[in-house]
Amino acid sequence: MHIAIIGAAGMVGRKLTQRLVKDGALGGKPIEKFTLIDVFQPEAPAGFSGAVDARAADLSAPGEAEQLVEARPDVIFHLAAIVSGEAELDFDKGYRINLDGTRYLFDAIRLAHGKDGYKPRVVFTSSIAVFGAPLPYPIPDEFHTTPLTSYGTQKAICELLLSDYSRRGFFDGIGIRLPTICIRPGKPNAAASGFFSNILREPLVGQEAVLPVPESIRHWHASPRSAVGFLIHGATIDVEKVGPRRNLSMPGLSATVGEQIEALRKVAGETAVALIRREPNEMIMRMCEGWAPGFEAKRARELGFTAESSFEEIIQVHIEDELGGSLK
Repeated sequence: MHIAIIGAAGMVGRKLTQRLVKDGALGGKPIEKFTLIDVFQPEAPAGFSGAVDARAADLSAPGEAEQLVEARPDVIFHLAAIVSGEAELDFDKGYRINLDGTRYLFDAIRLAHGKDGYKPRVVFTSSIAVFGAPLPYPIPDEFHTTPLTSYGTQKAICELLLSDYSRRGFFDGIGIRLPTICIRPGKPNAAASGFFSNILREPLVGQEAVLPVPESIRHWHASPRSAVGFLIHGATIDVEKVGPRRNLSMPGLSATVGEQIEALRKVAGETAVALIRREPNEMIMRMCEGWAPGFEAKRARELGFTAESSFEEIIQVHIEDELGGSLK
């Protein structure tokens, strides 16, 4: 297998690469090569004895998508994106990266298919931001996509392209609508939803965190470990069972901010909770009004996708994967 990961230097991209190296195979086939691409130089994976092409590249730049496809990877994980807050603040950049880069990739595959029948599996990370208020709770699989952010609009357009290019037989695509990933390791990013991780990650290591929204805000979450599991399952699933509706809302956990904080209290105590500082942010609060509170995710569950069932479990995953298994 030749695996390509676009957005390989990001958090999910790094964890996906590590998991694939550990497994050594995908769908029962040994992995012989990785192509790792990001706008920042990705690191070559430790412990992998096969070939690695790791380079800095912008998929929205002329010729980059064609260069990637020229190597004919068997599976392409497309994780690269400008996150929600940044896409809202920089309209041109959001559409260039999130839409143009994706279409350039899809077209490069289409043209290669016309030359020699090349037909890879494409796993595209979409987002629950494709849905906008007013929203039912839980949101059924059949609910329409009416995004209320530029980021959500860009992802929704890419979902349509993925379905159409798959219908035409250019590639076997599957769109993974990721829940908000929590707890994200590392430093805060530009995502408007970043506070969901911040209010847990920082207090767990004795640092202060800012909460910009009321505790009543309800949202849909899954851990980074689950996100990697979604992607790997999407790369190996029988697309005939998925059918023509190639974009799936992933399982997750619906919780209010208050329930997140209560889970933190149970795991790390009152001292950790006291480190959360309330600082309302009008822009983020307005964006939150259109965010999804939770999903049925019936199709995805029936197809074998799984996630956590409690926020205590999500916190424990972070402790195991990022803090050495215990709090200091």
